[in-house]
Amino acid sequence: MQSRRDFLKLSAATPLLTGGVPLLNALSSMNTMAASGDDYRALVCVFLFGGMDCHDTVLPYDVASYNSYAQIRSSLLQSYAALPGGSTRGRETLLPLQPAAAQFGGRQFALPPEMSALHGLFEQGKAAIVGNVGPLLQPTDRALFQSNPWQLPDRLFSHNDQQSTWMSFATEGSQLGWGGRFGDFAAGVGANLNNIFSQISLAGNTVFLSGDSVGPYQVNSSGVPSVALLEQPENVIPQSLADILRDHFTSAGANRSNLLQRDFIDLSQVSFDANELLSAALESAPGFTTEFPASPLGAQLAAVARTIEVRTTLGASRQVFFVAAGGFDTHSAQASTLPALQQDISESMAAFYATTEEMGIASEVTTFTMADFGRTLTTNGDGTDHGWGGHHFVVGGAVNGGDIYGDIPVAELGHAQDAGNGRLIPSVAVEQLAAALGGWYGLNGDEVAAALPGLGAFPDGALPLFQ
Repeated sequence: MQSRRDFLKLSAATPLLTGGVPLLNALSSMNTMAASGDDYRALVCVFLFGGMDCHDTVLPYDVASYNSYAQIRSSLLQSYAALPGGSTRGRETLLPLQPAAAQFGGRQFALPPEMSALHGLFEQGKAAIVGNVGPLLQPTDRALFQSNPWQLPDRLFSHNDQQSTWMSFATEGSQLGWGGRFGDFAAGVGANLNNIFSQISLAGNTVFLSGDSVGPYQVNSSGVPSVALLEQPENVIPQSLADILRDHFTSAGANRSNLLQRDFIDLSQVSFDANELLSAALESAPGFTTEFPASPLGAQLAAVARTIEVRTTLGASRQVFFVAAGGFDTHSAQASTLPALQQDISESMAAFYATTEEMGIASEVTTFTMADFGRTLTTNGDGTDHGWGGHHFVVGGAVNGGDIYGDIPVAELGHAQDAGNGRLIPSVAVEQLAAALGGWYGLNGDEVAAALPGLGAFPDGALPLFQ
């Protein structure tokens, strides 16, 4: 049977209740407690739906490693070579990385030329790479993978399930995400005057932002969605009638004895009030000189920047944002599709970082990528198949950038972190990445452990991503 709490979370996802959350008093009982510190912190998750090819993102660059890679991926590299203008995957076209640490035994790495903007941030120390990160239950290698399947995450290589596992440590149907758990702790210490704006999604309803006391407030890249009927000009719907309609939609003055009816009314009123507050704040916000790519991802990150700009009006000191891009399930035609996607990621994230510099808060905002999974090192001709571990970016002024954390396994088959066909068995658990982000966000050790219950299985703990 569906619980009342489940009903509220479902109701919060309806179009009318775009601003709804599973927290009944999200707006009406503004928290007047002082924030835990005078600073602002925001986490921005960029989710790459479909599973970006890690092997085609952080490429081997030393001659021996590149030659091994080129032999295994010969068919895919031929597809690149056949493109108009020639290949962007020849060793001479790659952008070499110079990480601060020399933990790879002389092996070197590079980014594809389409990711020059992120490469520049890496060289400036504003971006880091987390190598071979993914869902794990415990440290795992090829031997354990082959002998103890019950000690592995459920439903590996499944899109929906691994998206959910990255976001919530459980397969599809999970209700609480680790971004939401972070928001719960921020709400618990009064970090925000108005908790409804603590978790903001530009990419629809998402478990990543769902906690026990907070949930995703959904907007879009154009601003705050509204009820179309109320947006009609006065010569179509007079203002007096528009006011009556708004009272109808919010059930103003209604007195219901049924709990679910009262909850629905409360959520409706919360939604309208929050939407109007944010809409008015955005209309009065100044613009930025930084230009964003004319892409859905660029538009989403531009909207995040505008929302952060009005954080004081919203009473927000701690926020978690969710944006997304799709098209990364490159089973075929990878050479003709992936480079443009990579360029979009790179330029959109770099533009967003430049905007945080404009606002003077580059060290108070951290952006990071996640995806369903990486992909196989082997190819199926002109594409790749579902993998497991992958390489991801973390960008921000507080990041210990210019370095690679975790591991990037050798470009060979059959090594200790190969689950078969070059599917990387993660060397770093999602919890270890999340723990670093949570600590920077302001959670203490006990709170990080509570938000990430699987962290204790990994003795190395959080990655040293931050100053």
